[in-house]
Amino acid sequence: MMEKTSITNTNIETSRIGLGTWAIGGTQWGGTDEDQAVKTIEAALDKGINLIDTAPGYGYGKAEEIVGKAINQNHHNRGDVVISTKAGMNWTDEGDFFRDSTKARIHQEVEDSLKRLGTDYIDLYHIHWPDPLTPIYETAEALNYLYRQGKIKAIGVSNYTTEQIDVFQEAAPLHTIQVPHNLFERDSEKDILPYAHARNITALYYSSLTRGMLSGKIHQESEFTGDDIRKSADPKFQGPYFQEYLQAVEELDDLAQDRFGKSVAQLALKWNLQQPGNNIALWGMRHPEQLQPLNGLWDFEIDSDSMKDIDEILMRVIKKPVGPEFMAPPDRQNI
Repeated sequence: MMEKTSITNTNIETSRIGLGTWAIGGTQWGGTDEDQAVKTIEAALDKGINLIDTAPGYGYGKAEEIVGKAINQNHHNRGDVVISTKAGMNWTDEGDFFRDSTKARIHQEVEDSLKRLGTDYIDLYHIHWPDPLTPIYETAEALNYLYRQGKIKAIGVSNYTTEQIDVFQEAAPLHTIQVPHNLFERDSEKDILPYAHARNITALYYSSLTRGMLSGKIHQESEFTGDDIRKSADPKFQGPYFQEYLQAVEELDDLAQDRFGKSVAQLALKWNLQQPGNNIALWGMRHPEQLQPLNGLWDFEIDSDSMKDIDEILMRVIKKPVGPEFMAPPDRQNI
């Protein structure tokens, strides 16, 4: 049975697992298979995942179009699906992304997203990345206007610092904070997640399986093609880092099998869900069979001794942890 939670200070009830659609958009993932993507969304909804997280930056709007197609062509009740999308990104004619959280851009983006998604409102609207060239107050006011209009039902920020969030909340309510968080990327534990926990702000953890590294399906001979971000940008999938992370996955998988009869993917998802606070784990996939770890996810808990042993594996095997910094897009002056 899928666990549920409510987004802070809203009447939005959502599954504690959300479907991430970055890979579905194709860009930076070596392309996409639209038919498989639609089937994946259908399968996720059938299994009780009602939160779908997307963004215009995922395939220059392609992911949003696919999400809209999956929901609308099969006549799902719109009220049963929680759509999370984002604003604050732009791109050049050559396809280079950059941050843009100006009021004008946000108002344009929300209309474009509504059209692509085939809906008249967005449940949860995030600013994708903070824009250092636009006052945070301007960005927050733009979202608050859309919130008061009813075009968006909840407001979130993604990849913001606690200081930036404090400024944002001077001009708008804040319901969610989205951060990268998984067994291998834990910098958010230093300040942003304690901040969210202390204020009962719902946290959405993206990259719960570290771009597939914790799926248990990546191995030494795995090849990444085209513009796949793991081919050239993410250090975890390259050189000596790759060997260390694969070794950690192997040892974590052994622990999961020996103690719980589970896979490393199930261990990683459960570990994220057991973190303090009101949190949701976003899980990216683009083929229906990738949902398999959902079976049996709810019938075990990671005990405190196992939590310590997990940390011991990570500290011993991974000599120099690599964060998700490579994902940060430039601002419009540095594009």
